[in-house]
Amino acid sequence: MTTINKEEIQKFSNLADEWWDEKGKFKPLHMFNPIRLEYIVEKTKQHFALDDKKQNFLKNFRILDIGCGGGLISEPMARLGASVKGIDASEKNINVAKIHAKRSNLKIDYKKNSPEELNVKEKFDIILNLEVVEHVDNLELYLKSCSNLLKEGGLMFTATLNR
Repeated sequence: MTTINKEEIQKFSNLADEWWDEKGKFKPLHMFNPIRLEYIVEKTKQHFALDDKKQNFLKNFRILDIGCGGGLISEPMARLGASVKGIDASEKNINVAKIHAKRSNLKIDYKKNSPEELNVKEKFDIILNLEVVEHVDNLELYLKSCSNLLKEGGLMFTATLNR
């Protein structure tokens, strides 16, 4: 079984070159990413009782960014010190993300995968599902696969735009 919707993957593959264009098709994501990042950081600080005044305060955290696209959230999380793995079902998205991370001098583990394809022994402190659930097939399998990758006591953030 798979959660990959090939039509959705193709649609985003066709747009892959626009991920980092703040005036392009992904302009809405660029616009609300700062407030979303602030929310994720605040909830993470509260949940794990962290002091964000320390540089790289997410240093000991593993984050999985599912449906990472071009890396718009993976990169800021890596800048905060987290070890980030970004996965996406689109090879073109992964390639764009890898190139941008390299240019930004960030070490992010980008892979073409879906959550059900990952080894469940690999666990993450935080899982990000941002604007993904509306694009997957078999939502039940998707959410179960995500939860199997989350460490006990971890956090999973899910956000979706209303279609």
